[in-house]
Amino acid sequence: MARDSQLITFLVLGIISTLAFLVQTSNAGGIAIYWGQASNEGTLLDTCNSGRYKYVMISFLNQFGNGQKPQINLASHCNPAGGGCQVASKGIKACQKKGIKVFLSIGGGIGKYTLTSKADAKNVADYLWNNFLGGKSSSRPLGDAVLDGIDFDIELGNPQHYDDLARFLKARSTSKRPVLLSAAPQCIYPDKFVGEALQAVSFDYVWVQFYNNGPCQYDAKTGSVKKLLDSWDKWNKNLTKSNKIFMGLPAARKAAGAVGGYIPPGVLKSKVLPKIKKSKKYGGVMLWNKFWDVQNKYSDDIIGSV
Repeated sequence: MARDSQLITFLVLGIISTLAFLVQTSNAGGIAIYWGQASNEGTLLDTCNSGRYKYVMISFLNQFGNGQKPQINLASHCNPAGGGCQVASKGIKACQKKGIKVFLSIGGGIGKYTLTSKADAKNVADYLWNNFLGGKSSSRPLGDAVLDGIDFDIELGNPQHYDDLARFLKARSTSKRPVLLSAAPQCIYPDKFVGEALQAVSFDYVWVQFYNNGPCQYDAKTGSVKKLLDSWDKWNKNLTKSNKIFMGLPAARKAAGAVGGYIPPGVLKSKVLPKIKKSKKYGGVMLWNKFWDVQNKYSDDIIGSV
């Protein structure tokens, strides 16, 4: 009987420890990174082999819509003409084998893109499906690898019909091969370009850009995080259809524009993460971008706290 009591006690303590661990880690997050806009940021394979990131956004498809021939721009990584970027297929597959989700980011701050109608959105969705997702095409720009989803980093052009594009893409999802959607809205709520889409369609990941927006970012002059956290709370409250929300940040001071928004790692870990990790929708931190993260090693500083 004594041995039985000891065994029962041991099992109970084990269950309690397991439950405590699950509670502590329930809101554990990951780091998302944008890759593709600098030659000396390392390859896609290097990025995934670093062990720092759970999500990688290949950026950007920055020309599409309005009857234009879609065009991808990966800076000096590769020349898409003549299929020169199909070499990325190997890296994409290697990343996915590690459990890393890989997206194609459409839009960006420089480019020529717009959607002029629902029919235009349907055409773009078909192109994305056949050339980057589970469809078939003889001219897949990144090779035969099937990406996990599409990221909406829309900052230019007509803000209409991105809800249509999101619906058309989600309609392609199956239980075996879901089409994941992510978006990178500005932190001023609601976002001008993807605000309507975020209200209409369930996005899997939303990495809000808490930089280059004075009213809703970290105040470097005073060290105050109030505006940042107030904005986070607003997004957390209003983004009812989306699954996970990320704190989008510049990975270095120079990664942000003139308005700023860079948060020193120590401030992020002590004043921001403990607050936002209480949210059930907390997904982690998004960094712009891989080049600046290499320079500043920001992810190295925060990965243990994210």
